[in-house]
Amino acid sequence: MSPSSTVSEAARRRTFAVIAHPDAGKSTITEALALHAHVISEAGAVHGKGNRKATVSDWMEMEKERGISVASSALQFEYAPDGFEGEPYVINLVDTPGHADFSEDTYRVLSAVDAAVMLIDAAKGLEPQTLKLFRVCKARGLPIVTVINKWDRVGREPLELVDEIVTEIDLQPTPLYWPVGEAGDFRGLAHVDAAGSIDGYVHFTRTAGGSTIAPEEHYTVAEAAAKEGDVWDTAVEEAELLLEDGAVHDQQLFEQCITSPIIFASAMLNFGVHQILDTLCAIAPAPEGRVSDPKAVETSTTAMDEQREVGDDFSGVVFKVQAGMDKNHRDTLAFMRVVSGEFDRGMQVTHAQSGRSFSTKYALTVFGRSRDTVDTAFPGDIIGLVNAGALAPGDTIYAGKKVQFPPMPQFAPEHFRTLRAKSLGKYKQFRKALDQLDAEGVVQVLRNDLRGDAAPVMAAVGPMQFEVMQARMENEYNVETVTEPIPYSVARRTDAESAPELGRQRGVEIFTRTDGELIALFGDKWKLAFVEKEHPELTIEPLIAD
Repeated sequence: MSPSSTVSEAARRRTFAVIAHPDAGKSTITEALALHAHVISEAGAVHGKGNRKATVSDWMEMEKERGISVASSALQFEYAPDGFEGEPYVINLVDTPGHADFSEDTYRVLSAVDAAVMLIDAAKGLEPQTLKLFRVCKARGLPIVTVINKWDRVGREPLELVDEIVTEIDLQPTPLYWPVGEAGDFRGLAHVDAAGSIDGYVHFTRTAGGSTIAPEEHYTVAEAAAKEGDVWDTAVEEAELLLEDGAVHDQQLFEQCITSPIIFASAMLNFGVHQILDTLCAIAPAPEGRVSDPKAVETSTTAMDEQREVGDDFSGVVFKVQAGMDKNHRDTLAFMRVVSGEFDRGMQVTHAQSGRSFSTKYALTVFGRSRDTVDTAFPGDIIGLVNAGALAPGDTIYAGKKVQFPPMPQFAPEHFRTLRAKSLGKYKQFRKALDQLDAEGVVQVLRNDLRGDAAPVMAAVGPMQFEVMQARMENEYNVETVTEPIPYSVARRTDAESAPELGRQRGVEIFTRTDGELIALFGDKWKLAFVEKEHPELTIEPLIAD
């Protein structure tokens, strides 16, 4: 395909992730979006009611048991807003784990998308996990669309929620759709036009169990006032208060992550869902090119592109590696985002980090348990490469001239445990499983000579990552393991010059992470403060955590 057609394919793509605190309704909204795009005919809530199915995006046993999403998946579908002429948009929706312990995975997902939908529970407002994720988006300069979910249930005042977003995260919500009817009495949405005035009303009708698309009726402002009376007047007053205050959508400020369009919805009832899709199509940024890692350009011995635009040769970045998705096959799947050019199944690509070339004959789109072979993909698309050798999160693959994108940041771990096999006879499988799950980034593995390889230290952002590690070791590699806590709670980066002296301090231990970084573990923050005070000459740096 010519570069110009690759550019036009990229322009129709919208790649985004849904971020939220656990239980804010993220998997339900993912389902509702798929329903509106006619990908599935009936939505199944996560906490399925008897005959309702589990949601498409949650498939690991652990996820079904707990009603949470552990591993991310990507859903691709075409969508054309009402009255839209021309080729439909291609939506790439990347599901992210909401559970607090999986922020590492979520963090990686955010490096593969162009925008984020921040889901807020109408009754609870901003919660700790939402705040964490928001900071990550802000640090990455990722534009955010805010969706206030569960408006069909009793909750807080809309202006109060807006105020909280402004004060807590320094983000100005700009209303595109304002709720008619207070939380718990959700009648419909008042539409705000580009100039910042209310120009119509969308009224929703409930469907049985909310499992099919909710019918909509469209009214003029005068008709809406006659139909809803005081309730309409209240909604208009609230929205105008904000709009007069200057909270009108500005594309530039939105892309700079200064403002955030806000929509009210109920994922359970399918109210406001296609308004979210329409908004993303209209304002979310299309895929753009990426700059190479300056360090890699500097040290490269061969000619290297400093930047790849969407119309250039193929390149992609791996943001997640996952094993054992299919119980019948011991396979690994590397999730990759296409950055530039056209991807064709079977093409020869080069792995930038090792310089090795490989064929991509097994390329899939993955959503939940369903897998489809993908023949071509364009910038913004997410594809899974099966058994693609030693790919790790952050790796670059490319065709044509060499390119290497910046590496994946790692979260600062807060929990540490040793891991060993219950039976010594399983040592070989234990090592293999450890290397594999370490490459996937399930946990960070720390080693030193003193502890040896039989009981390495696992480091994680949240304790649940240990459970996933153990469950997968047993299910996929048939190795039962035992974990033991170790007396450390703070990790810092150090260097070869400082390591010997640091290691001599009481309550400090030095490890090497798999990527070669030297990590010093301290008993607690007071121990860290003491060592920093006593030895200001030593290198003790915080790890990326925000």
